[in-house]
Amino acid sequence: MASPITNRLISIIIPALNEAHNLPRSLQALQTISLVEVVVVDGGSWDDTISVARSYGAKVIGSPVAGRAHQMNLGAEAAHGDVLLFLHADTCLPAGFADLVRQALTQPKVIAGAFELAIEGHIPGVRLVEWGVNVRSRLCQMPYGDQAIFMSAKTFRAIGGFPALPIMEDFELMRRLKQRGRIEIVPATVLTSDRRWQKLNVCRTTLINQIIILGYLLGVSPARLAVWYRSLGKRATR
Repeated sequence: MASPITNRLISIIIPALNEAHNLPRSLQALQTISLVEVVVVDGGSWDDTISVARSYGAKVIGSPVAGRAHQMNLGAEAAHGDVLLFLHADTCLPAGFADLVRQALTQPKVIAGAFELAIEGHIPGVRLVEWGVNVRSRLCQMPYGDQAIFMSAKTFRAIGGFPALPIMEDFELMRRLKQRGRIEIVPATVLTSDRRWQKLNVCRTTLINQIIILGYLLGVSPARLAVWYRSLGKRATR
């Protein structure tokens, strides 16, 4: 007799804003996977994000507020799955991800999980970023949002969903989850776009990220951090 875990519906929740270009690649591989539903939460796109998402069979809901935390919480409310997986619009899941997710959540003391990270492209230094992300994730049990975080819907509701923050929502979610159990890093990689690193280069992107994390740990308000993040990004492109 099959274990109940093998029959759990996985809801993949994708927050999106003007992602018509990236969604086809992310969604195409999900169409033939059984026991999976896809919920795209649009934050007010003015491109073809909504029509593209629907053309691939995704359920689309609109968010009155553009912001990843708010959009993902709305998606979770609309989802029917026993398991929730939060996927960035520019990230592709690996083959066999559904079984890997279900298996991970059966492990003793595992409360949530994520995947190892691979970054497309060959920008100088990007392989070092991958290595650093994957080491940090395993040693510190602190994966971030671009690693496709997943957990049971019951767990997500119990911790109150993503905190209503304009930035660092995934970081804070992981801190709360670690208090309840182990974060499993699945030995398979998601492939994410290199667009952030293309825009600012690896050194600047890494430095800005570390400044924001340090500020958060020192108690700087997330609203101020969000302003800093946008400001630092603009200065770096000048």
